[in-house]
Amino acid sequence: MAARVGNLLDKAIGVVWPARALRRVIARQALGKAVSRAHEGASLKDGWIPRRSGASPNADHAADAPMLRHRARSLVQNNPYARKALDSLVANVVGEGIVPESRAKRDADRKTLDALWAEWIGQCDADGSADFHGLVARAYRAMEQDGEVLVRLRVRRPDDGLAVPLQIQLLEIDYLDSTKAAAKSQAGGPIISGIEFDLVGRRAAYWLFDSHPGDAASIGGRLSSTSRRIPAESVIHLFAPDRPGQARGITRFAAVIARMRDLAIYEDAELARKQNEALLSVIVSGDGADFAVPGAGESPGAAQDRAALLGNLGSLAPGAVLATNGQNVTIAQPAAAGGYGEYVRTQLYALAAGLGVTYEMLTGDLSLVNFSSARVGLLEFRRAAAQRQWHVLVPRLLTPIWQAFVAAAALDGKLRTADAAVEWTTPKWAYVNPQQDVKADAMEIQSGMSSLSEKLRQRGYQPERVFAELGDDFAQLKSSGALDLLTFFSSKKAAPEPEETQ
Repeated sequence: MAARVGNLLDKAIGVVWPARALRRVIARQALGKAVSRAHEGASLKDGWIPRRSGASPNADHAADAPMLRHRARSLVQNNPYARKALDSLVANVVGEGIVPESRAKRDADRKTLDALWAEWIGQCDADGSADFHGLVARAYRAMEQDGEVLVRLRVRRPDDGLAVPLQIQLLEIDYLDSTKAAAKSQAGGPIISGIEFDLVGRRAAYWLFDSHPGDAASIGGRLSSTSRRIPAESVIHLFAPDRPGQARGITRFAAVIARMRDLAIYEDAELARKQNEALLSVIVSGDGADFAVPGAGESPGAAQDRAALLGNLGSLAPGAVLATNGQNVTIAQPAAAGGYGEYVRTQLYALAAGLGVTYEMLTGDLSLVNFSSARVGLLEFRRAAAQRQWHVLVPRLLTPIWQAFVAAAALDGKLRTADAAVEWTTPKWAYVNPQQDVKADAMEIQSGMSSLSEKLRQRGYQPERVFAELGDDFAQLKSSGALDLLTFFSSKKAAPEPEETQ
C-alpha cells in the first residue's frame, strides 16, 4: 500500500511551484525520521513500510487468501518438501484417529452411544470414500493446506439403514461464495466473504455453491454461479484463527511460499549450472573445417560446410583425441562453484521453522542429529501438535460432530436424553526411549503426581477399555490355570551367569 506523499497545502503549492512543494515533502520526511523513538523497530530509517498496515484480518484475507491458497496447493502437488511437511503434520496430529468415549450420566445411554458410534463411523461419509477417521485426516489436511475447509452435516431418513440418520460431507472452501457481501443480512448482521452473521456477531448462515466452481471448465459447460443460503447449524467451518475477529483461515504455507518457490528456482538454476560444468568446449583458431565432426545422418562434406559457415565443429565423443594441423586449440571448461549444500540446508531450516515441523520431518535427513537433539526437537513438535489437537480439532470439528451425532440418535428414538458429554483420546505418541519413558510414568503414578488413567490417555489408550481387557485377561488366565504357572515363573530368580575362566 503506497504511503501518502504531501498534504493538501503541498499539493496546492505544487501546482504553481513544484520544486518548492518537493522540498517541503522531503524536509517533512527527514524530520519524521529524526524523531526519537522508544522502539528501534518503529524507526523509519530503513524505509520499511509493512504492506497493508492496519488492515483487519478479514480485509487481509479477502486480498490475499485466494492466491495464497492456489500457490499452496501447487506447492503440495509439485514440491517434495511441501508434501512431506503436510504428510508429517497429518500423521502426527490426526494419526490413526482421535477416539471419543461417551461420558453420559446414564450407563445405558453411555453404552448405547459407544455401540452406535462404533457402527456409524464406517457409514458416516456422505461420499462413501472413507470412514470417520479418514474424513478427519482429510479435513485437517485441507485446513492446513488451504487454510480452511467446510464440513456439511447431512440429515438422512430413518429408513436409510444407518446406525444414526446422519452423514458428513467434506467440501473444499471453494464452495463458499467469497464474493457475497452485504451490510445487513436476513439474520440482522453483515455478510462477510460469504458468511452471514446475526446482530450479536454469531454465524447464522453460509452462502454455498451447489457444485465446485472449478468443475465448469472440466465438464465443458457453464455451471450456476448462484449461491444458496445454508443455515450455520448444518455447516462446520474448520480453520485456525490467529487474530481476534478473524472469520476465515489462512494457509499454513503463507509464511514460506515465497521462500519455498525461491529455493525451487535456485535448485533449477544450480542444475543448469552443473550441466554447464559438465560440458567441455574446444575452440580452434583459424580454419577448423578439417576438424568438423559429422552429426547424425550428416556427411563429412556437409559437416565441413557447416563448420566453414557457422564455425560450429560439432560435438566430440567422450575420450576423443583431437589432432591439429598447426592451429591453436583452446579448451574451455566452466569452473565448479561450491556452497550449494550449505545454502540449501540453511533454507530448509527456515522452511521447517515456518511450517512448524522439525528439519528431519521436512527432509528425512537424520545425519545431523543425535539422540538428545532428536528428543528435544520431538518434544517441542509434540507440544505444538497437541495444541492443534485440543485448541482446533477437538473443539471446532470433533465435538460439534459428536453433538450432532448424539442429537440425531436422540431424535431417532435410540436415546432417552441427548447427553453429549464426551471425552476424546488422541493417538499415542511413539516412545523416544521406551525404558526411560515407562519408568518415568510409573514413578509419577507411584508418587501420586498422576493417575494411571491419565497416563493411559496420554499414551492414546482409553482407560475403561484397558481395565476391562485386563480384567478379562486375568479371569481367563485364572480359569485356565495359566495364572499359577506365570506366578511360579515370575517368582523364580534368574540363575547367575557362570564366570568366564581365564
